[in-house]
Amino acid sequence: MRTRILLLYLFFNTSCLLAQNKPELWWKRNNLRVIQMNLPAYEAATINADSIVTDLVACSANTLLINAGGIMAFYPTKLDFHYRNPYLKDNNVLADVIRKCHEKGIKVIVRFDFSRVNERIFKAHPDWCYISPKGERIINTDMYVVSINAPYVQEKAFRIIEEVIDTFPIDGIFLNMPGYQVNNPYEGKYHGIDQNDYDKKRFAEFSGGDALPTEENKADPLFQKYLEFKKVTVEDWSERLHKLVKSKNEQIAICTYSDKFVDIIRHESQSMTTLPYWPYTASDNVGNAVNSFPEHIISNASIQQISFQSRYNAVEPEETRIRLYENIANGSGLDMSMMGDMRGYEDERSYPVFRKVYGFHKNNEAYFGKYKSVAKVAVIAPGAWPNGEPMQEYRGIQLMLREAHIPFDIVEDGQIAHLEQKVKGYKLIILPEITYLKPEALRVLKEASQQGTNLIATNRTFFDSPETLETLFGAKIDKKDNDGAGNYLVPDDRSVFRSFKGQNMLFWKFNLGLYDLSGADRRLLPVLAKGRPGPPEIIGGHDATGYYALGIKNHPKSKAALFPVNLGRIYYMHGYEEHKYLLLDVIYHMLPEIAQDFETNAPARVETVLKEFIRNTHENRAKNTSDGQILHLINLTGFSGNTYFEPLPVHDLQFKIRLAKKPQKVFTLTNHKPLNFTWKDGTISVSLTRLAEFESIVMEW
Repeated sequence: MRTRILLLYLFFNTSCLLAQNKPELWWKRNNLRVIQMNLPAYEAATINADSIVTDLVACSANTLLINAGGIMAFYPTKLDFHYRNPYLKDNNVLADVIRKCHEKGIKVIVRFDFSRVNERIFKAHPDWCYISPKGERIINTDMYVVSINAPYVQEKAFRIIEEVIDTFPIDGIFLNMPGYQVNNPYEGKYHGIDQNDYDKKRFAEFSGGDALPTEENKADPLFQKYLEFKKVTVEDWSERLHKLVKSKNEQIAICTYSDKFVDIIRHESQSMTTLPYWPYTASDNVGNAVNSFPEHIISNASIQQISFQSRYNAVEPEETRIRLYENIANGSGLDMSMMGDMRGYEDERSYPVFRKVYGFHKNNEAYFGKYKSVAKVAVIAPGAWPNGEPMQEYRGIQLMLREAHIPFDIVEDGQIAHLEQKVKGYKLIILPEITYLKPEALRVLKEASQQGTNLIATNRTFFDSPETLETLFGAKIDKKDNDGAGNYLVPDDRSVFRSFKGQNMLFWKFNLGLYDLSGADRRLLPVLAKGRPGPPEIIGGHDATGYYALGIKNHPKSKAALFPVNLGRIYYMHGYEEHKYLLLDVIYHMLPEIAQDFETNAPARVETVLKEFIRNTHENRAKNTSDGQILHLINLTGFSGNTYFEPLPVHDLQFKIRLAKKPQKVFTLTNHKPLNFTWKDGTISVSLTRLAEFESIVMEW
């Protein structure tokens, strides 16, 4: 018996020691400083390992992302189905890049793109490739889009990845353009749902014999089944890849744009092709991902190209600077993607920005990357890549909160049920045109409301769930879609609407839903009729319609407010502050403490991001208790709406912030100089004499 106890004791202690000595997964530190060199084929002829490493070191980068295979091999592949780059002269160049990066402590993630194959492979295996409902292929010069369920992706891709892992000591793999293809994004053309025979067969097996849909119609039950099919098949492929890679080496990170079986979720800040531009793209992307997938590391790439058609022109340096600082502030490392390597680049204007911001991150990385939210407010995002009118509504709501300096989290709509306790912990949840949620997500929101979480919903939110609309908001739909151009809203109750001195009618545009709000406890913002358009002599007739643009329902522990109008979109597109104040006044009415938690005289164009931090050091890797709070300030005063100028310096900024305890020291990160502060009744008052482009104020316990 003694022997057994001794053996168990030794086994337990040995296991604990092994666990303590187990090497940390390198990306978990969340201190990535990535530079991606997206190499055109012809650059393989001149690529130089020494110059690449020299440039990475000069930029303080600690991770290189560079081509390996898929569309074409940037190494001497032995696989006949893997098209080799015809410009490749030095068979050892990829090996040299990896070796010399490792000598400088730089990790190397290699890029694969299995979305296309060369024409030679297509001619040998046309059944591997995409075919549209009209019988069309998606072609880019001599590259053909493949089908995810055909043998190239299902079998050959794994052999390519395995060959690279077995040949090179890589640190990670990045998958570009994974999943199902319906567009030719490089030409802006939609082709439709893939009708490849392998897709037809697998969907029939999945659905019990159904044929593939040919149209993307969300109201069609067959298309809904197809969406589930896509999710299941993509996750199946991702799981198989994860097993392969981790069986080779668990220290190889898997990076792509999805979350399942992935170590690093990558996102992209891209140049917008339509106005208004969105200067908060990095805060939006990172904030969405870090709160929706808290177990993952996020790397948000600043895409330097203007567009697919303008790859040789980079975005403005000031736009790049904002993106990188927003990455830092919201909990991502740094990430930049460019065409080719850094020598002879066609647009080098942002190089000083890379060197400065990457260097700043390197010198202060102990204060970055291990953050906890302090927000009491959450905004629900319509997916990871919002688009169209839901995107405009969502961005408009964000814009209102950011300009008012209200700290908030972003949670993706599909993650509500997976983050139940976190969601129920918010004091206020805003749903900007969230038109569909799964039953389990609706349950979480209803329970959150019962337990004390206030809700604000806008426009067509929950239009497909009449029971939810009535239960939460006391609302019924008379007319969901109604052009509001020409209507007016009346800010009637001045105990709620405190921001409208001298204004009695608010113009409207875009959707103005006509809802029966008789089930709400308060009906506000009477809707006035369109009246008589024309010359001044005949205008008027804006009589009350009997409809209201806001209903508030009281629950035992919370309130739920519904704006059945495009409240976010009208502000995002036109920027009249009267529409912003509609939301802000209701927030302060429902949750007055929000105004006292964070007070500042900072202009609306100074972005404020407040986080709890844990010092990001190897010694602290398992620590969960806060070391203090950090306030990031990003100067957007140079953003004009369609141009990024240098920001104007801002002076004499004042902040009052409620904190859990009194800080022992307060200082700035740009120069590590102490700041004077006062402490009273749980609130710190601190001032900043001058803000240039960026600052971080550290309040350390």
